[in-house]
Amino acid sequence: MGKFICSLLLLAGMGCVLMAQTNAMSHIIGGSFGWRIPDNTTFYQEWAKPRTFGVGDKLVFLYRTGVHNVLEVDEKEFKACTQDKPIDMLYRGPTILELNKKGDYYYYCGVGTHCEAGQKLSITVVDGPGSSGAVFNTETAPAPAPAPEVHSSSANSIHNLGLASGLVYFLVSMFI
Repeated sequence: MGKFICSLLLLAGMGCVLMAQTNAMSHIIGGSFGWRIPDNTTFYQEWAKPRTFGVGDKLVFLYRTGVHNVLEVDEKEFKACTQDKPIDMLYRGPTILELNKKGDYYYYCGVGTHCEAGQKLSITVVDGPGSSGAVFNTETAPAPAPAPEVHSSSANSIHNLGLASGLVYFLVSMFI
């Protein structure tokens, strides 16, 4: 009887963990276009506009290591595309970031003049749940993003994605 109760409690605990992970959204930046130089400088802001980014959500930047990167910067550096005091610099694609607190966040590619060409994204993270918003039109995208190179780090590991997010990543990587 004691084993049954322990098993039941363990099963209930695992269910709670899985439920909490499925509430978070994984946003694949740029959709099928991925993280690369867009045809217009407003591409990523247009992509983000219908979405809600919530605490616990993940940003998935799909790009090839050595071709692009992801820099997190403050608003001033974002507007000027400068790299004087970056908050974080991530160089191995794909980069997966978990949004841990509400606020404004600014990201861009620091390779060459990619930022000036529009490879930049600013978002506002809210306390509530995230949403994918309306379907985003990627007709301007000539081809899908390159196949990502999987990497792991303590904060941005593919293993931290959770069951539902891991499945999304797997399905996306199959079609890229």
